[in-house]
Amino acid sequence: MNYRELLKDKKRIVVKIGSSSLSFKETGFTNLMKLERLVRVLTSLHNQGKEIILVSSGAISVGRKKLGPLAEEEHSGIGFKQACAAVGQAQLMMIYQKLFAEYNQIAAQILMTKNTMIDGESRINARNTFEHLLKMGVIPVVNENDTVSTYEIGFSDNDRLSAIVTALTGADLLILLSDIDGLFSDDPNLNPEASFIKIVTEITPDLLEMGKDSSSSDMGTGGMSAKLAAARIATDSGADMIIANGEDVDIVERLIAGADEGTLFIAHKNKDFYLMDYLSE
Repeated sequence: MNYRELLKDKKRIVVKIGSSSLSFKETGFTNLMKLERLVRVLTSLHNQGKEIILVSSGAISVGRKKLGPLAEEEHSGIGFKQACAAVGQAQLMMIYQKLFAEYNQIAAQILMTKNTMIDGESRINARNTFEHLLKMGVIPVVNENDTVSTYEIGFSDNDRLSAIVTALTGADLLILLSDIDGLFSDDPNLNPEASFIKIVTEITPDLLEMGKDSSSSDMGTGGMSAKLAAARIATDSGADMIIANGEDVDIVERLIAGADEGTLFIAHKNKDFYLMDYLSE
């Protein structure tokens, strides 16, 4: 079976882009040209009849850069990061709104915390919000609400958040854009003999054990272990998932057209799937 060809028929698609893919490595400032290309690609897919949800990292780093000298006195701690997120979330969403408007596309911001998912009524309300936005042709832009989240109640990384959004909304494809080409048998930065894995039909305990942090970036929080955890949530919920390099965001369109890029994780719907079981891990 050509699993890649089946991607053309995916209807509801979640795309997650990480901090390292949004920023210039040399300066940490937002790569506006890449953001513009991403918005263009997502709008084009939407115009093809796809339902698109974007999970975007970057609020804290955008806020830190926006604050500039005001942030020089503090460099760490939850309070400092939450303050940066408060500035960065507004700034980042303003950029997204402006870029999407250039293509006559409406975008909406959804900020989530783990408590949103734990509380049954809030979880239902969140699902209903997504459904109504998608029905009206709006592209939701999702991020963790870092201004109120703490380490203890957070999702820990946006890879996991994007998988939870995939499961919550019943999406059939999750694309994780990162600073790596996909899944390798070992860290390719340390082991030149590491082999690239194009397709994963089953997420085994050995595979999860192999998933140590192999991200070369210090901008984000999600290494390969986080991506494999996200893959387990997504595939158990019934969605395929792809890890791909976000250096060229046009890869999103190529992947959905069936291109043999990135690592494809095949969905294997778990009949006993219950999202709350994955929130306690």
